[in-house]
Order: sequence, then C-alpha cells, then structure tokens
Amino acid sequence: MGLYLLDYGAGNVQSLANSLTRLGHSFKWISTAADFDDATILIFPGVGAFGSAVKSLETRGLREPLLRYIQSGRPFMGICIGMQILFESSTESPFSGLGVIPCPIEEFDSSDKAVPHIGWNSADLAYPTSSAAEPIHPVHYYFVHSYCAKYAPEKYPAAAEWVHSTTQYGRELFISSVRKGNVFGTQFHPEKSGAAGLALLDAWLRNPEFDVSASAARRVAPVLKPKHSLTKRIVACMDVRANDQGDLVVTKGDQYDVREKAELSTTATTNTAGQVRNLGKPVALAARYFEHGADELCLLNITSFRHSPLQDQPMLAVVRAAAECVFVPLTIGGGIKDSVDPDGTRHSALEVAGAYFRAGADKVSIGSEAVYAVERLRAGGDGKGDGTSAIETIAHAYGRQAVVVSVDPRRVYVDPATYDGPYKDELVTGRTGADEGKAWWYQCTVSGGRESRQLSVAELARGVEVLGAGEVLVNSIDRDGTGLGFDLDLLNLVKRNVRIPVVASSGAGSKEHFVEVFEGTDVEAGLAAGIFHREEVRIEDVKGALQAAEINVRIV
Repeated sequence: MGLYLLDYGAGNVQSLANSLTRLGHSFKWISTAADFDDATILIFPGVGAFGSAVKSLETRGLREPLLRYIQSGRPFMGICIGMQILFESSTESPFSGLGVIPCPIEEFDSSDKAVPHIGWNSADLAYPTSSAAEPIHPVHYYFVHSYCAKYAPEKYPAAAEWVHSTTQYGRELFISSVRKGNVFGTQFHPEKSGAAGLALLDAWLRNPEFDVSASAARRVAPVLKPKHSLTKRIVACMDVRANDQGDLVVTKGDQYDVREKAELSTTATTNTAGQVRNLGKPVALAARYFEHGADELCLLNITSFRHSPLQDQPMLAVVRAAAECVFVPLTIGGGIKDSVDPDGTRHSALEVAGAYFRAGADKVSIGSEAVYAVERLRAGGDGKGDGTSAIETIAHAYGRQAVVVSVDPRRVYVDPATYDGPYKDELVTGRTGADEGKAWWYQCTVSGGRESRQLSVAELARGVEVLGAGEVLVNSIDRDGTGLGFDLDLLNLVKRNVRIPVVASSGAGSKEHFVEVFEGTDVEAGLAAGIFHREEVRIEDVKGALQAAEINVRIV
C-alpha cells in the first residue's frame, strides 16, 4: 500500500523520483497490473509522445488497470502526457486516450509563435481560492509540449468542468491543469519547475483528496491577455571533457580551443598546447547554477564518447548526480549517434538517448549528426527524411520537444558586388564597426568546427525542423569566447527560417548582452558558459538587468 509511480518505459521519469526523494516521500514503481491493487496514491509522470505512451501501456497490459484505478476513486496525478492520456484522443497519434475527459488534444497553432511551447509560463486558476491546500500558485512553471487541450468551453462544455487552470501561449488559451474528484493533472512539469514545482508536489501529496467543488462553483472564465506570460530563459552551459589526468571537468573554449595558451619556450622551436582549461566540477557547478536561478542547464560532453557512448560510465554518473540536485530542465549532448563498441556491439542513437533520459536528462543535443542528416534530406530531393536519423528516431519515440540541434556556423566573407553563388539570398551586410561594408554568409561545420560543409545555417535550420527537431541552439564560431555579444544577424537569420524555438549562444560578455539579444531578436533563450563559470557575470544580475528592461523573466 502507498504511493506508486507509473513508468510506461520512455522519457525522463527519474526526475520525478528524485523530486519525491528530496521531499521525503517514499514510493514504489508499478511493474505489473497487480501493483495497481496495492496503490493508494498514483502518479503517472508521462514524458514523450502520446502514441508511444498509449502503445506502451497497451503492450504491457497496463491500460485497463490504469483506467480501473482512476475509476476507483483513489488519488491520481498525471503529468504532461500523464494528463493528456486522460483525454479522448490526440492529433499527434491515431491511438485513443482513456476518454476520462471528453475533449481532444490538438497541436498548437504555429502561425504566430514557436512550437513546441518550451519554457516557464504561468498557470492561472479557473476560480479564486485562499485555501492553503491549493497546490498551484501565481508563479511560473516549466512547460515543454507541442500539443495541448485547447480551452473551448462552448465546444466541449463537459471538459470545461475539469479545468483547474489555464495558460496563454501566443493568442491561444489551453488547459494547463485539470482537477475533479480524485483526479489531478498538470500539463507543466512540477518536477522541473524548481522550488515552486517541489512545493506543488508536496502540497498535493499531503492532501490529495482536497475537495475543490466549493471553489469550482465560483469559476471565472479566463480571457486572453494582451501578452502571454512566457519568460525568456537563461541557460547555463557546461562543456565537459576529461583533462590530461583523466578527470571530468568543466572547460570553456576560445573559438572552440579548450586548452590554456602555453608560453613559447626560448629554446624550443615549437609551441605545444597547454593544459585543458579547468573551470570546475560539473555537478557542483550545476547545483550552483540551479540555486542561482538558471532556467535550464546544459551538459555537453565535448569528447563525444567517440567510440563507446554507453560505456562512458563517468559521464552517465555525472548526469545521474546532477539530476539528483537540479530541478530544472537538463539537456545532455555529445555522442548522440549510431555507434559501434570496440567489441562490435552496435548501438542506435535512440538507445544512447534512452540511456541519457533514464539517467535524468530531459533533452538531448545533436550536433554533427544533424548536419549529415540534412545533407541526406536534401540529396533525397523529396523534402522528407528516411526515418533513420537520430533526430527522427528520438523525436518519434520521445516527442520533438526532447530533441535540440546544436549548430556551429562560421562566417564566409564574399564580395557583395560580384558574389552570385547559391547563398546570395542569405548574405548579411555589416553596418557598424569592423564589419561595416563587409558581406558574408554562414557556413555549417562539423566535428567541433574543424570541418566545413557545403550547407548554410539557414538550410540546416530548415532541414532539422522538417526532420523533427524541437529547438535550435545557435552557436557562433566567430563570436565564441570573444565577449563581444551575441551575433544578432546570425540569430535573426535562423529565426526567420524556422518556427521552432531558438536559443542564442556564443559571445556573451556582460549582462547587457542578454538585454541586447532579447530586444534585438525574437529568440526564446540566451545561453552562456565561461562568464558564469568565472563569475564575471552572475545569473541573478542578468535577470535583474532583463527585469529592469521590462523583459519577462523568472525571478527566484
């Protein structure tokens, strides 16, 4: 008897387990249909794609026992897909939901905003309450989804009775939480919503049978606001690699060179590289950034477990340890590709990503493999992927919101008066400073910037969106480590070519640069590494500057 968690076999459910452990709640996992009989409280932390979740429940014989549990009146909480599965259906998949709530799940309209909806947004209660037992408060919670239950009380009046809170994204209102009887569900992820999310989980677990019917009688219809409450995200990134002693450390490159500059010897004729730049231990830095208010964290293994990704136990241990003390989204990159172990064992990119997710990652970042996949896409001529790329296989299993593509472009300067090449429509002309009068296009690279490809950043961005990426992380080899600010021309170019969220990276040297990138582009997030590691700029100071500039941010 007691609290049980239902893991349907995909996505990061470890984060919820870590959250409950932090809060002091013991739990067990549902492993067979018989376990439902022993559960007195059940949480379904669904992560990933609707169809994958339903299919897995059916394959494991858990769908009907789950429905019977919900109908029994015992407390149930569904998170993200765990909430969506309560509805009738989803346009994401031909599989049917449980049908508890008579309303479909539909895709967001991307005509006026980026989709997926990724980031921190508000959840506005459908009725006023002053009860201390109410778990949802007027703070920001973390959302990451492409599909939602749209708020349409005229069309679905019975579903409207379930609405506990709504959220606005762009000009759309959707149901962000449901509550009726024994059932509570959130579209957002409390286990990834920092202290606010932990407080929500604890409040519900301590009083899961709180009766909301009296408050529901005072239901207030939500209305569209002039602007949604989605915040701009500040991401702290840690490049992780082994130093010369074999220890995993956080490092930072200067235009992708992570070694200290060695002094020239007066007697030697060659200059050897210095030691790997060591800026701290990854788990300790991750914990510090979480406490200081980072909205997301990114761990990139820049050695890429080149030959045996699933045998890189130290990096997997870093992910597990970070996930135990960090309760905001965690993106992991490096080695997300099909690979072969030294003994000949083959591993798919999907298998590697799954290992990351089980260790506690929420998203995976794909680099060079994305370039190769888009090259194959363009060579195919039909504008469709072949279904085998890392982007496609992971997005199919876990949802596109789980896939980030990290791009590494560099400028290629041309004569604007004579250039008539394939990228003439993408040329950028410098207007100020040293760039004034110059023209260039942005060429994609692979292998950490060491190899250039005949592919522009705009072509790559459009291609990865077609393949199923949910977000683009835009680096700049030219700006990396310079402290000159983000490359706004590059970011605006990418943003014009995609309808998925864009994260700005490379070049930040001051808090003012974050204000500049959010005022000068429509990117959803800004990322930095070295200036945070060296504490030249603090995350709190960045958010203070953004708040002073009236840019919406999450304040811890």
